[in-house]
Amino acid sequence: MKKILLFLFAGLLASAFSSCVILSPKKYKSLLAKQDSLNKGWNESQLMNENLEGLIAKLRKDTTGLSSALNDMKGRYSEMDNNYSKLRSNSSTEINKLSADLKKREQRLKEVEEILRKRDEATNKLKEKLQQALLGFTQSGLTVEIKNGKVYVSLTDKLLFPSGSIIIDEKGKQALTQLANVLKQQPEINIAVEGHTDSQKITNLGQIKDNWDLSVLRSTSVVRFLTEICKVQPVRMTATGKGEYQPLGPNTSAESRSKNRRIEIVLSPKLDELYDLIKQ
Repeated sequence: MKKILLFLFAGLLASAFSSCVILSPKKYKSLLAKQDSLNKGWNESQLMNENLEGLIAKLRKDTTGLSSALNDMKGRYSEMDNNYSKLRSNSSTEINKLSADLKKREQRLKEVEEILRKRDEATNKLKEKLQQALLGFTQSGLTVEIKNGKVYVSLTDKLLFPSGSIIIDEKGKQALTQLANVLKQQPEINIAVEGHTDSQKITNLGQIKDNWDLSVLRSTSVVRFLTEICKVQPVRMTATGKGEYQPLGPNTSAESRSKNRRIEIVLSPKLDELYDLIKQ
């Protein structure tokens, strides 16, 4: 461009000389001023051009960096999208699995509740039958109640045994016979016979050394009568002695001690179906 300007300026000079016109100092200075102006314009345009080229280079560099960052973000987004898809797929599978397990548990819970409902219903019916069958012995200290889903038939020792004896008397045999008649109609009921005593020490009872002996021997006497005389299936029976260690009340009076000396016949429904269900 500078060459073009010089060329133009030379043309002007040539034109002036060709016309054989001698330039006045003023005209000459004017031409020199124009040359300086053109040179200044050229330098400014050169500087502007250099600035523009630097700006373009910087923009190209920034564009390259932005393009790289954009590609990196696209890669991360693609990875996150893939991870989300996998997570959603796995979550869906886990949710379906948990839902199926929950349905199974709910079904099992309903089955357990139904078994327990039937147990409670059978227990209440058994209690009613026993209360009717043993009604004549309630005045002699016999009680029938439900505790923890089981029927407890409690007979004081004065209803079954003479003082300090392990031999069942006639009134006791009558009560046990009435009880056995109901139990033989309920083959699904397990029977546990528990002997209990007061805290007074045993003296002068021969082979019976202490309250443990007395409670166990009285329990086995009842079991033998129910199985051998009344023909209740022995496989359903359990005999235990609790001694003085599960009293109904304090052994501070004759009345309290009399309540503590007792035979408890604990009747519980067989829950094999429930146990099998729980094991699954």
